[in-house]
Amino acid sequence: MSEVMEIDLAEYKLSCELRGHDDDVRGICICGDAGFATSSRDRTVRFWSVNQQDKRKYKLSKIMLGHTSFVGPLAWISPNDKFPEGGIVSGGMDTLIMLWNLSTGESVNTMKGHQLQVTGLFVDDNADIVSTSVDCTIRRWRNGQQVELWEAHKAAVQGILKLPSNEIITGSSDSTLKLWRDKTCVHTFVGHTDTVRGLAQMPGLGILSASHDGSVRLWDLTGEVLMEMVGHTSLVYSVHAHVSGLIVSASEDCLSKIWKDGVCVQSIEHPGCVWDAKFLENGDIITACSDGVVRIWTANKDGIADSSAQESYAAQISQYKLSRKKVGGLKLEELPGMESLQTPGTKDGQTKIVREGDNGVAYAWNSSDQKWDKIGEVVDGPEDNLKSPTLDGIQYDYVFDVDIGDGEPTRKLPYNRSDNPYTVAEKWLLKEDLPLSYREQVVEFILQNSGQKNVSIDTSFCDPYTGSNAYIPGVPSRVSDVQSKPVFKHIPKKGMLFFDSASYDGILKKIAEFNATLQSDPQKDLSLTEIEQSRLEAIVKILKDTSHYHCSTFGDVDIALLLKLIISWPVSMVFPVIDLFRMVILHPNGASLLFKHFKDGNDIVMETITKVTTAPALVANQLTIIRVLTNLFKHSYFHPWLQIHRTEILDAFSSCSPTNKNIQVSYSTLVLNYAVLLIEKRDQEGQSQVLSAALEIAEDENQDVDSKFRALVAVGSLMLDGGMKKIAMDFDVQSIAKVAHSSKDTKIAEIGADIELLTR
Repeated sequence: MSEVMEIDLAEYKLSCELRGHDDDVRGICICGDAGFATSSRDRTVRFWSVNQQDKRKYKLSKIMLGHTSFVGPLAWISPNDKFPEGGIVSGGMDTLIMLWNLSTGESVNTMKGHQLQVTGLFVDDNADIVSTSVDCTIRRWRNGQQVELWEAHKAAVQGILKLPSNEIITGSSDSTLKLWRDKTCVHTFVGHTDTVRGLAQMPGLGILSASHDGSVRLWDLTGEVLMEMVGHTSLVYSVHAHVSGLIVSASEDCLSKIWKDGVCVQSIEHPGCVWDAKFLENGDIITACSDGVVRIWTANKDGIADSSAQESYAAQISQYKLSRKKVGGLKLEELPGMESLQTPGTKDGQTKIVREGDNGVAYAWNSSDQKWDKIGEVVDGPEDNLKSPTLDGIQYDYVFDVDIGDGEPTRKLPYNRSDNPYTVAEKWLLKEDLPLSYREQVVEFILQNSGQKNVSIDTSFCDPYTGSNAYIPGVPSRVSDVQSKPVFKHIPKKGMLFFDSASYDGILKKIAEFNATLQSDPQKDLSLTEIEQSRLEAIVKILKDTSHYHCSTFGDVDIALLLKLIISWPVSMVFPVIDLFRMVILHPNGASLLFKHFKDGNDIVMETITKVTTAPALVANQLTIIRVLTNLFKHSYFHPWLQIHRTEILDAFSSCSPTNKNIQVSYSTLVLNYAVLLIEKRDQEGQSQVLSAALEIAEDENQDVDSKFRALVAVGSLMLDGGMKKIAMDFDVQSIAKVAHSSKDTKIAEIGADIELLTR
């Protein structure tokens, strides 16, 4: 056992910044004395090696590419005969576990088995890899093959830790930790009130856990809480300990906190969420931030960055805070400057908020003097919802103390800026058993104290809770019918979407063009006969006549012809046939004839998926088959087949041609239809997988607006009607919704607001 180090509790300061990742840095893995690895939302794993000229500095030496979605947990394999420079294991949102040879930076094995995001990894003394996942399981892998599987919790498993005794600790979204001996749970640790996300060993004392409830706890192996560290104002994602007794935690509140004997001795500010924090053996700290930068912090004076680097970092923090600061519900950086006061107002009393330094100041237009009169500084809205006040465990933009006089105790009045103050006032008066005649006074109080004094409120609005008009004093009140269920703009999604338009002339023209090519030797036997060409024209004629869909029919030979062409034609020529097949599915008789082939075991659709997704895959083929699958949802007799093949279908298309707008929209429509179906079927496992797919689309900055919108609708619907809220919260849906809500596109902003409302 290494000698315990004494670290002076001098303040940790920035040592260096390591740039290279293109998106959030999610995980850190200390790789012995060789360096460390980091994982990212940019789908890469990067290895940072020690700079031999200066042992306190690091350089990027390997970039490992292979994951198709963001990468999370990492594990280190010490150098051995197989990996002379060591190996790294990584797990991702794509459900894959990848093994990397650090000598080459190449993947030597990919392990498939988990159904949802991989959340935890370690390598045991026998070189087995042990993994956890949102799919609630623990799996053991030996030589790339799964050798053990067991369900560890009834909710997502979020982390895993191997003890020196070879026992295992897991943390879960069910708010518990579990101690495992082999595959048997020997103890459940109860105490956290939300997801247990991070785990670490505290040398000689016990187990550390980091939780979404904002706390860090130290447990002994009997399940007794030895220490609780409270100070973070949002979700805590990771915790790590040093042999000196120091503890470091990382949180959504943009802080990494350092603890000694249960007391926070320092908070290190970051320009974004801190996903992970780890100690190096020498006591330095590495942090992983959502701004894509890896930072090293030191208490050693010789390792502190120079003054220019310190000043640059202070400027980053200042700019970040400024970008998040809100004034009167508006972002400070988006307010107009003082120069806007040079433009005259349009009416007497018109107000305008302008930016003066780091403050927002209100001005009113004085018509008689033709000038803007300064009113005063505007009351700031909350910097962000991470620091919002809470009441009864719920976060709000404001929680006001209201003194109603007559010796009565002060009452708490919660309010969100997105709420209609009239509705809030009514509900609060009813709850506090106060006269409804006070409503106007309460509304006035809310507007005054939330910096919305000059906001025009429509008092005749349709109450989103009751569907009726707002209460008006003197009119019999119907507010006794008030319910707590809000109305959303875009969720839940009811019904499914289909691709029901086609250029039939273009389809026939393309088929004829390809057929002419096939008529040349040696592929003459694949070409269409004149009779078959006539049959295709007849099929198109039926499809064009939509007014007679209720009575028109196809022959069995028509369906057989399409299936024959899909199977036999070269992959480069098959897409117009698949496109025609897509439209036949929307015809009642065409779909029923196709279903007969399914019942007979002729699963042409799965065969076609395999055919068109095998590299090199063509965009046209991918697009048309995804639309075929989407249209199958139109008929309930295809729903069981769609459920059975859900995993294969989503896996096949989750990473195809991500830059093609049409494919993006088609795939997100497929995901949305799956969400609607699986909510209806109450298929929880399926909903989890679809939620994962939808969130992956929603957080991809390169997605088309329509694609992102449909994915977000799927997310919101699954959270609202499918019961996926807790899993979505574990997938960091708050950040995704926040970004969407700030979008310049109206419908993206609206669905973002819907999801934000769900997360409260």
